[in-house]
Amino acid sequence: MGEAVQRRYTGLTAAVAALGMTVVLAGCGGDSGSGDVTLKLVAADYGTGPENSSEKYWSGVASGFEKKNPGIKVDVTVLHWKDVDREVAEMVKAGKAPDIAQIGAYADYAKAGKLYSADETLAIRTTANFLPSLAEAGKIDGTQYGLPFVASTRLLFYNKKLFGQAGLDAPQTWDDISADAAALKAKGVTYPFALPLGEEEAQAETLMWLLSGGGGYTDDVGAYDIDSAENVATFRWMRDNLVGKGLTGPVAPGKLDRERAFKAFTAGKVGMLNGHPTLMDEAEAKGIDVGMVPLPGADGPTEGSMGVADWMMGFKQNGNRQAIGKFFDFAYSDENVLEFAEEYDLLPVTGSASAAMEADAKHKKLRPFLEALPNSTLTPYGKTSWATVSETIKKKIGSAVAPGNNPESVLGTISTEAAQAEAAE
Repeated sequence: MGEAVQRRYTGLTAAVAALGMTVVLAGCGGDSGSGDVTLKLVAADYGTGPENSSEKYWSGVASGFEKKNPGIKVDVTVLHWKDVDREVAEMVKAGKAPDIAQIGAYADYAKAGKLYSADETLAIRTTANFLPSLAEAGKIDGTQYGLPFVASTRLLFYNKKLFGQAGLDAPQTWDDISADAAALKAKGVTYPFALPLGEEEAQAETLMWLLSGGGGYTDDVGAYDIDSAENVATFRWMRDNLVGKGLTGPVAPGKLDRERAFKAFTAGKVGMLNGHPTLMDEAEAKGIDVGMVPLPGADGPTEGSMGVADWMMGFKQNGNRQAIGKFFDFAYSDENVLEFAEEYDLLPVTGSASAAMEADAKHKKLRPFLEALPNSTLTPYGKTSWATVSETIKKKIGSAVAPGNNPESVLGTISTEAAQAEAAE
């Protein structure tokens, strides 16, 4: 599901990074919308315990929807974000697909013809309200099947106290990062720049760096371009100016998972790292004065950020197209979108809810993330090969920055495997 934003965001927190919620709607009544229908909703739990379980949210949405739509019931199942994608896959394989699922990936189901498109289910006003970059990431061959549910972006975080002690200003370029990290190391900071390229969420950390170097995972026409000249240059810089100079801390980047890096930041042991809203709140709760700036690039701040999203989708199996559409339109009201985003420190996926959050003074700290979202670049969710490619990146990318290793060779190997995976789609 996604650096979805918990797991996916665990990357947000172990919970948010978690990505996944599934709403399953199943039942009778057919496509006509008449008669009694029970929609089975399967959703991921973004919470960290019973007190903030996502089941409370979905039960509330289901109750509100049922009151406005007599004859349609919603059967809610909320599963741990680590399990929900697998559980839904098993349901689909067994011929018992939910009507609605909120999980981390949609492409496999869309390619197999198992999902309704947005045009088949949503009111035009609902479809038009999605942020364009997120709506685009939900499309396959120009048709939208994945409905963005929640999102997140990344900024560079720095510890203001440690920076002040070293007499440093916020970094704007790669050279600033390297020089600042050297100064922090001289002051005894454990992780001058925490670079988590371990298997937990390496594909996200990698994309942030690729974007800051003018590259990315794909080219202008959407084909994989992982070993481009820009990407190779980025990893050479990281190898020579951060890792090779001993500025990334006591754990090799390829062995450092994001959760460990985040915990070190909240403990005041990290000078800089790439972070998201949940980490911001967790660090401030521990007394860390967090500074945030756009991702520094080779020549200045990166114009776009990395974005992450989790998805909602409607399955065709039970034929409840109209009922599913009614539920989607209800679920994407500003009230519901904002309630979920606020509970889990995530970002709204609709223009109207984003504007409302940005205008609300209580969300002032989230404004830099909200501003970054419209121009964000997401991982290639629309490729069924992405799951395989992502796993390859997680396993191999850490070696690209190891002193003495050749980034071009490592990225070339990953690129070859990506091309093979794409050819097999």
